[in-house]
Amino acid sequence: MSEIFERCREAADYIRTQFDAQGAIGLILGSGLGELGDEIEDAKVVNYADIPNFPRTTVPGHAGQLVCGKLNGAKVLCMKGRFHFYEGHDMKTVAMPVRVMKLLGVRALIVTNAAGGVNRTFKPGTLMFIDDFINYMGDNPLYGPNAEEFGPRFPDMTKAIDPEYNALGKECAQELGIEVRSGVYMSFRGPNFETPAEIRFAETIGADAVGMSTVPEILAARHCGLRLIGISCITNMAAGITGEELTHEEVQETADRVKGQFKQLIREIVSRM
Repeated sequence: MSEIFERCREAADYIRTQFDAQGAIGLILGSGLGELGDEIEDAKVVNYADIPNFPRTTVPGHAGQLVCGKLNGAKVLCMKGRFHFYEGHDMKTVAMPVRVMKLLGVRALIVTNAAGGVNRTFKPGTLMFIDDFINYMGDNPLYGPNAEEFGPRFPDMTKAIDPEYNALGKECAQELGIEVRSGVYMSFRGPNFETPAEIRFAETIGADAVGMSTVPEILAARHCGLRLIGISCITNMAAGITGEELTHEEVQETADRVKGQFKQLIREIVSRM
């Protein structure tokens, strides 16, 4: 039995004593987007600090709670806040909640983040469906001995973002009259915002948005066979595009401004997955 499987099993065993997440849709909410977790009905809440092997989140806008209940009639398991590589966690810990969700019987996953816009046709407040991704973090949660209990040694990433669910999400947005875009998300190590030179590099190799999360969770989800949708909220244009300095407060302010549309979209998607 692999070490990471044992760590995940211990966490899952504890969570099962608090609630049943079998058949739920998993939600991982990024910076400034955690308010959706407050709208879950019949909610049962577990603090990350109480879950074996779960670290605590330290980033503003990440509450550090696991919430299970109903959202627009659908059973959901929601992470209000995530773990980041830049907080000092190893990659297996960053991706651990996804594997725990798999053990709990979660059937699909929606991953969200706040991101910087690289595509110059974007503007702050744009919602972008992730069609593909670039891992520029210098590490990978699948590195090291393979956890055979979760998946194969060499998982294919051609359809890491589930095309059917992605199409469903875009259809929901169109029906709701919410303008969305699609693109490639590129993850950096952080915690500093990227330099203008790095953004020019990202633009050159085909990135539409940049951030410091999400890719580890996508890799782990694909490895263990969880279908997923990824959505970025473009909270600011990336370094060097407008010439303005970047702050985390700006990220949270923009996320707060578009949270109505964001919540409406997620509620519609989960009801139809």
